[in-house]
Amino acid sequence: MKWERKDSGNFEDRRGMSGGGKALIGGGLIGIVVLLLNMFGGETGQTIGNIIQQTQGTETEPTQTRELSAEEKELGDFAESCFVYNNETWAKVFQENNMDFEEPGMVLFYDGVNTACGSATSASGPFYCPSDKKIYMDLRFFEELKTRFGAQGGDFAIAYVIAHEMGHHLQTILGTSGKVRQLQQGKSETEANKLSVGLELQADFYAGVWAHYNKNLLEEGDIEEALSAAHAVGDDAIQRKMQGHVTPDTFTHGTSEQRMYWFKKGYNSGDIKQGDTFSTIMD
Repeated sequence: MKWERKDSGNFEDRRGMSGGGKALIGGGLIGIVVLLLNMFGGETGQTIGNIIQQTQGTETEPTQTRELSAEEKELGDFAESCFVYNNETWAKVFQENNMDFEEPGMVLFYDGVNTACGSATSASGPFYCPSDKKIYMDLRFFEELKTRFGAQGGDFAIAYVIAHEMGHHLQTILGTSGKVRQLQQGKSETEANKLSVGLELQADFYAGVWAHYNKNLLEEGDIEEALSAAHAVGDDAIQRKMQGHVTPDTFTHGTSEQRMYWFKKGYNSGDIKQGDTFSTIMD
């Protein structure tokens, strides 16, 4: 990805800081991937739905413990620049559609972080908290994605994840997330899971739309990196890897094929009006 350094006033780098709390697991691009590595190691019968849980943590103020390395700083600069590129793109798209865009925040952390949604560990993977409208990421996650799940890696895999989490922010300010949560009430677990899949696939679609608007930043192989990451975090791919079989009723993020399809649809169309991921899911 061809990028230039961009700064944001809504970006925080808390890496190299200590901060406590227990875990809030769930949501986001791959909210349970790293956790699955531990949970499914000896408990292959558990479903994803049983894994997602919230626990209470003791909040502590983060304090600086060490200086980041030059490599860590460069990766942080890249993440911040991608975040700014997303904000610039969606401000433009919303203006074109006569809508008001509200910029989110973004936080980089290591190990654990306190949020308005609860406390989280790195096991949650990248996620978006609607209560404080911030994207949270432990960038070391991408090494796990590459080494354990076979994703290609590369900087555009990171860009794709940031764009996906931005998609969840769009769903929050557009009211989509709230409507889905209301629809999930009273539904069976299977039907509620289908609605969650619709949200995740739509966030993939929005990530593709963002890439469409930023083709000038792309280098050869970037889209393949994004598709490889999308494939690696499909529910079927994760379950097959972790438990040796697939249980579709427990899917919460969509299959590898679905995730790649909706990213490509967003990328090819560049039209936010084509992102109805719910109709086919609920048939």
